[in-house]
Amino acid sequence: MPLIVYVMGFGVFAMTTSEFMVAGMLPELSSGLGVSVSAIGYLVSAYAIAMALGGPVIAALLVRMSGRKALLLLFTAFLAGQVLGAVSLGYPMLVVSRLITGGAEAAFFGVGLTVVMDAVAPKLAGRASSVVFGGLMLSSVLGAPLATYLAQVAGWRGAFWAVAGLVFLAGAAVLATAPRSAEKDTGTTDLRTELAAFRNRDLWAVYGTSLLHIGALFAAFSYFAAIFIEVTGFASTLVPVLLTAYGVTAVIGNLIAGRLADRFPLGVMLVGLVLLTVLLTGFALGAGHVAVVLVAVLGLGLVGLPLNSATIARRMRVAANTPLINTVGASMVNVGIALGPLLGGLALSTGYSLTAPLWIGVAMAALGVLSLLPYLTRTATNPAKIIDSPEIPRSSVNDCSVSTI
Repeated sequence: MPLIVYVMGFGVFAMTTSEFMVAGMLPELSSGLGVSVSAIGYLVSAYAIAMALGGPVIAALLVRMSGRKALLLLFTAFLAGQVLGAVSLGYPMLVVSRLITGGAEAAFFGVGLTVVMDAVAPKLAGRASSVVFGGLMLSSVLGAPLATYLAQVAGWRGAFWAVAGLVFLAGAAVLATAPRSAEKDTGTTDLRTELAAFRNRDLWAVYGTSLLHIGALFAAFSYFAAIFIEVTGFASTLVPVLLTAYGVTAVIGNLIAGRLADRFPLGVMLVGLVLLTVLLTGFALGAGHVAVVLVAVLGLGLVGLPLNSATIARRMRVAANTPLINTVGASMVNVGIALGPLLGGLALSTGYSLTAPLWIGVAMAALGVLSLLPYLTRTATNPAKIIDSPEIPRSSVNDCSVSTI
């Protein structure tokens, strides 16, 4: 694969480190800005909302711009938002900072993924996307903990400045390695043409399955720490170790899923969602047993986030590779990230136990499995249709037949 694939993964690592860093420095930000911890928690929500809603709007505005110019603009906007956060004089400025960076990151995912997919052969789409999204997983395992450490030793502003420097390096590297195809303007492409692609029902089916998959995972993940301590009985000092182990298995699972997703995107999604359902069920039933929890957490790392590469490979077979389609895909992921924990929180607020979010995850994962069944049924009734064809020509990406899914 070309160098741009790995460099774009570095860009994702830099930006998602900024996304995750706030959660690790709640006390420092709370005391530094003189606001409650819950107010700082709203910054996470503000970021997710900016990604879900702002990303597609920004991508639509950049529809006629070349990939290179769009990436330059998005890195500049993200860097400006990060610096604004570092120099924030109060809470409102920090909110604005997170809104800017959230919107820029979502659009970056769409544009960056489009540039990467244009640079690789269609049969390597899943593998390439797994490398790009590997940056996201490394940011949770390495980037966010380092940012938390910097906030503790150099203050939260120091951490913001450090990540700003990381984003600057990533932006320079991406622009230096962007292929020539990314320098060409899109010419006659307009918003109406881009929006026409969204009439494809199979594309929305991919989006829906992705939302359910991510929602199921984060309904559970968001409450891991509380379950570990209050239900399983782990010491609080072991929580970072467990989360790190989860992150490491996610990196390993991502490498495996990326290779399989190119040949069997629907198969990987189906097996992954079934395993996700089983693991979350076992976790919910055995949350008080250490061995069960360890197996469940490591298993969820292997089959949770790594399914993203299969989602992207499947999406590439039902719709054109455009920034807007990819950005809406990233937005759907963020809707899932917001919806899963929200439903889990509502269950807890009505008096259910800490395992309730796990059962919410079970329900969403099971719905994800059901969302795939129509395509399996269609294939069974017409064996000539091949769902998991190893290579689909780019000229057929707008074909809505089962063979492209």
